[in-house]
Amino acid sequence: MSILFRDLLKKVGSGNHTGENLTRAEAATATKMMLLGEATPAQIGAFLIAHRIKRPTGEELAGMLDAYEELGPKLQPINSTRPVIVFGQPYDGRTRTAPISPVTALILASAGQPVIMHGGDRLPTKYGLPLVDIWRGLGVDWTGLSLANTQEVLEKTGIGFVYTPQHFPLTKSLWEYRDQLGKRPPFATMELIWCPYAGDAHVIAGFVHPPTEAMFQVALGLRGVTKFTLVKGLEGSSDLPRDRTAIIALSKSPPEIERLLLSPHDYGFTTKNVPLNTIEELLDQMQEVLTGTPSELMQTALWNGGFYLWRSGICTDMQAGIAKAQELLTTGTVAKKLHELSQVASL
Repeated sequence: MSILFRDLLKKVGSGNHTGENLTRAEAATATKMMLLGEATPAQIGAFLIAHRIKRPTGEELAGMLDAYEELGPKLQPINSTRPVIVFGQPYDGRTRTAPISPVTALILASAGQPVIMHGGDRLPTKYGLPLVDIWRGLGVDWTGLSLANTQEVLEKTGIGFVYTPQHFPLTKSLWEYRDQLGKRPPFATMELIWCPYAGDAHVIAGFVHPPTEAMFQVALGLRGVTKFTLVKGLEGSSDLPRDRTAIIALSKSPPEIERLLLSPHDYGFTTKNVPLNTIEELLDQMQEVLTGTPSELMQTALWNGGFYLWRSGICTDMQAGIAKAQELLTTGTVAKKLHELSQVASL
């Protein structure tokens, strides 16, 4: 048993009247002790559920990110005139709505905007469809690549994927606790703003609850991250919804943000999300999108591709971004990027 960890556990688990938030340094220490197995299983389980009940602070999230910075992997800076976009999507996947972020990544890379994603396999608590399964279905298998191989793929194609079971195995034991507890601990929140890239980056993360957005802003500010986009997206992802106005926070001069409200109706899109039924159906729909075939998922691809092409600075406004996304898809440029990626990743 760790006496130090017990003291940290007592701070977060003592209830509303006597409990305390951790400092940034304490949160980093607690995270490292859990990742390295220096705390006992009983201590780790108790900490994770107590921290969830208490709710994390932005300072605690910054400390957790500090620990990931020290112990985790990082792709190295590439030769790019643009900050690399790092998409943070929920690790436990999607169950209700069709994800579009792999297509978004291909659109951005086709236009010269590098993208990094990260995640693992089917994971608790939702055990939803993970990004690696979608990529594999599109012909790109990230799961067997070393970090050095992934670095090469990023440099050659403008797309990389940090696959945590391979690149950050210290996190594997924590997934077992998540499954046993049946609840998402604060790690699941922190992962959305983790940036496994050592160069100039633009962090893009989704959120569900408004307090999470505020925590993200504090944590990113403490970490010195000045370029970020926070999206109240589909199932906590950074995929823009079509059934409601998208609520987005854009970083400006710290600590200011710009609040952006985007209605799909204003840009000619139908206001309905594409449901997720089976991965086979989703992959068929994505292949249609890649050939430029009109469909509901194509509308989702244009809505998201247009926004992120504008947000990355490639296009001057949303309308130009949507037109550019449509051009890249209908001319086969995005399909060519996918073919290139699958070829390079398989070498």
